[in-house]
Amino acid sequence: MNRSAGLLSALYLATSTGLAWTAVLALRHDPPWAVCLFAAASLVPVIALVRESVLCDQRRALAEMWRRAASPGGPGAQAADDIVRAELDTACCERWWTSCGTDHDSACPRRVPRSSAA
Repeated sequence: MNRSAGLLSALYLATSTGLAWTAVLALRHDPPWAVCLFAAASLVPVIALVRESVLCDQRRALAEMWRRAASPGGPGAQAADDIVRAELDTACCERWWTSCGTDHDSACPRRVPRSSAA
């Protein structure tokens, strides 16, 4: 957990504790609906704290996955090499490759002659 997430978690806990203490004080002096309101409100920061920890775990797992995929011998590098190799194998001529598939060299076997018929 980084510094900002730790600070945010401490803030959530302080807010939840303050709301729970307010619910206890309301139990002594205020109507029951106020007690229920403060008790329910004290649960919201706890839910936020749990959500923050889940997001932190997901970020850590995603960073680990990216690190593995970006490593030179990792599966991501091999997949990228395979994709590039397949694309280069399907290129038929230099002009086709540099023109993004719009034109072919005059000697290219895949060249389709353009007709004047519309």
